[in-house]
Amino acid sequence: MKIIRSILGITQSKLAKELGVQQVTVSRNEIEETKPSDSFLEKTYGYAYDKGILLNRFKSVYWEDKILPGHKLLYHGAKSFIDGKLAVDRSRGFYTGESYSQAISFISGFEKSSVYLLDFDPTGLNYKEFDLSRDWMMTIAFFRGTLKGEFANSVEGYDYLIAPIADNRMYQIINSFINGEITDQQCIHCLAATNLGKQYVFKTEKAISQLKIVEKLYVSDSERNYYKAVRSNESLEGESLAKQARIQYRGKGLYIDEILKH
Repeated sequence: MKIIRSILGITQSKLAKELGVQQVTVSRNEIEETKPSDSFLEKTYGYAYDKGILLNRFKSVYWEDKILPGHKLLYHGAKSFIDGKLAVDRSRGFYTGESYSQAISFISGFEKSSVYLLDFDPTGLNYKEFDLSRDWMMTIAFFRGTLKGEFANSVEGYDYLIAPIADNRMYQIINSFINGEITDQQCIHCLAATNLGKQYVFKTEKAISQLKIVEKLYVSDSERNYYKAVRSNESLEGESLAKQARIQYRGKGLYIDEILKH
């Protein structure tokens, strides 16, 4: 709240009037004398976002500076909230990413969604890092339940995986590969045309025990709606890129059923 008032150059009284609350409410929340209600959080974060003040970006920068040497700041988008300690879904893993915008984009369609900032200590853990390749695409297919059996061995023995993020555009393209509509080469060339961040997939209890929540970020309706629109545009872009890949690289590479036969 001090950040909001400082940027806008307004008093507590003025901010209270803008939010439609009593000044004492602003004062008590600013000095952390009371726990803010969901209604007050929505008013405050929505007001700030509409004024161009990106509070969650401020918090990201703050924690980037506070994180210990050798540690990594990661983001997790939750459809609602995390109840209790972090846990690994044994069939899919626990997903995090390096990007706040990526995390919020995935969960923007859920009304009570939130983004968590996490401190990751990789000390003593085994990991595998993928580049933009067929191996990476097949791994995604495995984690999404499309591939079974022996392929599981390629990711066994690792505490966590690092791989290019498959955002909404990427899923559109990768789904085309998994569904046998485009070849591996068509898919790779299409994905290479976009800028991908990294995602971290935690597979073991040991790995998840070294991942600590440092803050839950409140996402206002205004911010959620913005990223909903972004996600919708990315979906359309993904469809367009997949169509282009089918045309430009037709006849090059292997389809997924051909790969699985070898």
